[in-house]
Amino acid sequence: MPAAIKNKDDLIITRFFDAPCDHVWKAWSEPERFQRWWGPKLFTAPHASIDFRVGGRYLACMRSPEGRDFWSTGVYLEIVPDERIIYTDNFADEKGNVVAASHYGMTGDWPEELQVTVTFEDFDGNTKMTLRHAGLPSGQMKELAADGWNGSFDKLAESLASEHNQTTIIAEPDKQEIIFTRTFDAPRMVVFKAYTDPWLISEWWGPKRFSTIVDSMDVREGGVWRFINRDAYGNEYAFRGVYHTVRQPERLVYTFEFEGMPDHTALETVSFEEDMDDKTRMTSRSVYQSAKDRDEMLKAGMQEGVVETMDRLAELLAKSTILKKAA
Repeated sequence: MPAAIKNKDDLIITRFFDAPCDHVWKAWSEPERFQRWWGPKLFTAPHASIDFRVGGRYLACMRSPEGRDFWSTGVYLEIVPDERIIYTDNFADEKGNVVAASHYGMTGDWPEELQVTVTFEDFDGNTKMTLRHAGLPSGQMKELAADGWNGSFDKLAESLASEHNQTTIIAEPDKQEIIFTRTFDAPRMVVFKAYTDPWLISEWWGPKRFSTIVDSMDVREGGVWRFINRDAYGNEYAFRGVYHTVRQPERLVYTFEFEGMPDHTALETVSFEEDMDDKTRMTSRSVYQSAKDRDEMLKAGMQEGVVETMDRLAELLAKSTILKKAA
């Protein structure tokens, strides 16, 4: 759980990550990784340049859901690999020029320059990370800064889980959706193929205790699909849907319905993004007709089933014969 300690000088936040120190370090020092998590929840990071050396400068942009850009810059004062980073923190414009906090409508007694210290400690292969943000004005602005940092670190945790080939699942209370992500050690075209080839579907779709029969699979817009899970006792559980969007190798949109619960259809959107080192980041977003429907699926063991299914897909993609078949 995040901890935020506020005193008259600093904002301090401590987080634990299920990843080694060098991986968390790279998330701060490599622009491509930095952009995956920088900014509060629902913000994106369209730009990050990092000259990672003492005296080097960074320039980063976070973009709000409304499309407004917030730029920041600073200079690295101290770098101790896998242990500590200290840098200055200033509001900036898109060219890297330092601007006042009022440029972005910020109120309060802001100093000319803030300072950030991030430390990394190894805990049995995991990482304790502590951030100290010095110079923030007290009151509401410090509270907002704490919320922003913790939102960013939630995204950092998701990014690190994806890098470690773990399945990250988000199911927020009272929402109708479930979002899960996974990064696979395979090119995007190969992962897309695994989702759209009947022969490959039967090799990974569903938990291990089931065999999967592809009854129908017409992968085109308006085409239908129907898969059957069969357990060791011969019991069958069927699922079906209709493809709405098929955009190779970027995106699939289709309906999903468990025939044992008719008229409780979800809409699933699966996106495939090219990642570093020829990997693929897959994101699946399932929107149910109600929060109750979503919660019933979770109670039925969907979360465990998704993790096991994604593990099976990762194992399949690791086989060279499958890669040749799918390429």
